[in-house]
Amino acid sequence: MSRLLPNLVRFGRLLHDLGLDIQAGRMLDVARALPLIDIGRRQDFYYTLRTLLIHRADDLALFDQAFRAFWRPPRGERTRRDLRALGEQRRYGRPRVEQESLRADAESPEAASAPAPSPEKVELRTYSGRESLRQKDFGKLTAEELEQARALLAQFRWEPGFRRTLRWRGGGGRRPDLRQIVRDASRGAPETLALPGRERRRKPRPIVLLCDVSGSMERYSRMLLQLMVSITEGFQRVEAFVFATRLTRITLPLRAARRARAASPFAGRLAALAPDWSGGTRIGEALRAFHLHWARRVSSRGPVVLLISDGWDRGDPAALSREMARLQRGCHRLIWLNPLLGSPEYQPLTRGMQAALPFVDDFLPVHNLASLEDLAQRLNSLPDRRRSRRARTP
Repeated sequence: MSRLLPNLVRFGRLLHDLGLDIQAGRMLDVARALPLIDIGRRQDFYYTLRTLLIHRADDLALFDQAFRAFWRPPRGERTRRDLRALGEQRRYGRPRVEQESLRADAESPEAASAPAPSPEKVELRTYSGRESLRQKDFGKLTAEELEQARALLAQFRWEPGFRRTLRWRGGGGRRPDLRQIVRDASRGAPETLALPGRERRRKPRPIVLLCDVSGSMERYSRMLLQLMVSITEGFQRVEAFVFATRLTRITLPLRAARRARAASPFAGRLAALAPDWSGGTRIGEALRAFHLHWARRVSSRGPVVLLISDGWDRGDPAALSREMARLQRGCHRLIWLNPLLGSPEYQPLTRGMQAALPFVDDFLPVHNLASLEDLAQRLNSLPDRRRSRRARTP
């Protein structure tokens, strides 16, 4: 036990460095629980650590790999190499691994005596040397290149930051935790040198996807649908809509496509779900339908809104301006993704773009994999607080 506790501290530091929410209080709970279990049984030890340290389902896969890499007989350079690989996963995104196989391995009788196998190697090619594919416009990809791009896109990590809730938790906040102070006093605790603090609980910020599927967006539509499938991966609070002349909610079919990890069959079915597929574009009317029927339901928690369109609009520019202003007020961040913005000659001179730009927080290209990498980095670094806004002049 004397050697176990220092290793337990190192393991907690490893999880924290990998981006997991590991607090000192949870490590103390683990230390208190260890005398109550048979630490010689790998299964008991695994589930004790997992139950007390992991509180989010999204963290289970990375915890399993960290557990298998850390808690095994030391093998010199191999162990150090696997731990460094976990550090790289923290930088480029968490791997998608089969949690059931990892869990079954921990539960098997042989696991108590045999050393655990090394973590599965996850090929992280998002930042590889395939620069030509990263820079190639989605509208010019061949069928083979499209499949390769989809495979790379499936490895992206999309984390739009966190929002502060109205609930509190103990932590290192500046506001004194009066309940903890009273509990310490009732137990006859000695005078503390520092008052315990509390802070707001934080939850992942929801995402709203609004994608233009009109005729002018047709050559980009299949890859952008794959983008929507990729973004919904690992998120529960994602709402997705497509529009041309009318608004269509595709959240439930998109989740089914996510479970199947395929966007191609879904793209074929979408034509039946959205009768206006490859039709004209009326962005203002689509946003008005969103505000009338869906905004109160999906915008109550300050979502990040991704609006994907080339800006070719046949509707009333004044109506589009009103709806864009309303959309911006109801979200944490309004990001307009335009596939035409990747062209050096492009200028947002259409009536739709001129009407919408004053209310857009970020105007970004979405024409190749490199632009999606930039989008992922921007989403991962969004601040918790919404910045003060001032409508820009076109």
